[in-house]
Amino acid sequence: MKISLTPRTSEFFTLFTTAGENAVDVARLVERRFREHPNSGVTQEQVKATETAGDAIVRDLITLLNTQYLTPFDREDIYLLATEIDDVVDYLEEASDLLGLYGVELPTKHAVQQCAIIVQAVEKLANACANLKGMAGVQQTLVELKSLEDEGDRVFRDALAALFRDDRIDPLIVIRWKDIYEALEDTVDACETAAHRVGNVLVKNA
Repeated sequence: MKISLTPRTSEFFTLFTTAGENAVDVARLVERRFREHPNSGVTQEQVKATETAGDAIVRDLITLLNTQYLTPFDREDIYLLATEIDDVVDYLEEASDLLGLYGVELPTKHAVQQCAIIVQAVEKLANACANLKGMAGVQQTLVELKSLEDEGDRVFRDALAALFRDDRIDPLIVIRWKDIYEALEDTVDACETAAHRVGNVLVKNA
């Protein structure tokens, strides 16, 4: 692969902004799919198509990274942030897929709450990605994202407690919802991981 000596650093910022926007699109689709289930206007095919579009953005970022001599910040941070944003989208797509795969009849209130928190967290992450170049307001955005992650943890614990508190619940239903809750919690954790990466970039380039 040929290395270019012509600086194209602005393209990294554009692609990270686009990746963040795509992640928000997926989060909103999945939130609506859960909230409206089983009669949602959002299909798993739509979620998958948007997730696939995100994969293409990440590939473009990594290709750009591999062909550029000059980068706007550490190469490792660029690579890891790109893949961590991709993880956010992948976990969302997995949770949405399990909703249909497991034949869930109705969403639980905890799952709907998790999805609402995820939308807010991904919006914060996307905002941070969109402001990577100037870092304007990024620190406050990361603080707000951490607060959402804490709230997500609380809802996740409440969800698991509710599952195991009632011994009348079919064990198969417990297993199915535990998997779904964990996929949604993994999404929130992935947002926090990506936020930490942005924080590292902020510190290194202060």
